[in-house]
Amino acid sequence: MTPRTGDLVVTRWGARLLGRRLPCAIGRGGIRADKREGDGATPRGVLHLTGIRFRTDRITIAGRFGPIHLRPIRHGDVWSDDSSDPAYNHGLNAPSHSYSHERMHRGDRLYDLVGLTDWNWPNAKPGKGSAIFLHRWRKPRHPTEGCIAFSAPDLAWVLSHLSPHSRIIVTG
Repeated sequence: MTPRTGDLVVTRWGARLLGRRLPCAIGRGGIRADKREGDGATPRGVLHLTGIRFRTDRITIAGRFGPIHLRPIRHGDVWSDDSSDPAYNHGLNAPSHSYSHERMHRGDRLYDLVGLTDWNWPNAKPGKGSAIFLHRWRKPRHPTEGCIAFSAPDLAWVLSHLSPHSRIIVTG
């Protein structure tokens, strides 16, 4: 796959966008073509940014991001990671959700700013893996559960330079 201008290319060694090299973290399971729920891997392939979520109490958005769909993260926002949930690999506002899920409104800073991708979405296949986000890392290159993570300034820069036509190419 040949990257086009504006594509984010992610490898186990880092990421590239618009001629800039960026350190990033990938899943603890490495990069895999056969991504499965719970394997901790980042899926190899082409993803697309479908939206950006942010904490209004922690991030100022005004004018920073182009035509990407923006939405605040609210108390009660969750993302289902349970293959048996009818809402598997979808976000919803459900303060009490009986299926396994990840809280989006977190006490730490990982999801202050989140890029959503189209991995196994919108027509989720159970077990293929949920929620590959672009988000803030815990510390430099600390592995994720499969997401792609950057420092806070690099994440903001990446999300402000991706367009609806950009691809996220995970290779290696």
